[in-house]
Amino acid sequence: MAADSSFDVVSDFDHQELVNALDQVRREVGQRYDFKGVTVNLELEKDAVILLTDDEYRAKAVRDLVESKAIKRGLSLKVFDWGKVEPAGGNKVRQRIGLRRGLPEDLAKKISKLIREEFPKAKSQIQGDAVRVTGKSKDELQKVIARLRQEGEAYPVALQFQNYR
Repeated sequence: MAADSSFDVVSDFDHQELVNALDQVRREVGQRYDFKGVTVNLELEKDAVILLTDDEYRAKAVRDLVESKAIKRGLSLKVFDWGKVEPAGGNKVRQRIGLRRGLPEDLAKKISKLIREEFPKAKSQIQGDAVRVTGKSKDELQKVIARLRQEGEAYPVALQFQNYR
């Protein structure tokens, strides 16, 4: 009897690619004429990036840079949760850019329900911030992945499929 095949539906990003993208942004800001003499500080924390700059116009320009570099490095824009631009001391503004990691519980339930309704031969199980999908047929699992990719455009987080066995 054949063993069950499985894969995990997760929402994650490559931390090193994010570090590289932020380094590219810092380098470009240092070279661009419109940023001469302007403070631009990007600080990477565990679950956020803190942007400190001179004004709201510069914050918007840095946002465009971050997004373009992230796309070039293969990161989804759904990773970023752009906060409000708030005033900071010394005529500066600060913006907190949250980093989304893991599937929210309501989205995990929605994915699990979709799999149960449309694919009766596949089983889904919520495991923390991921959903494990198992089934006897690899073809059935491929159909589940294709359906989730199609549906994934509407989700607030980027979906990845890992541990396919």
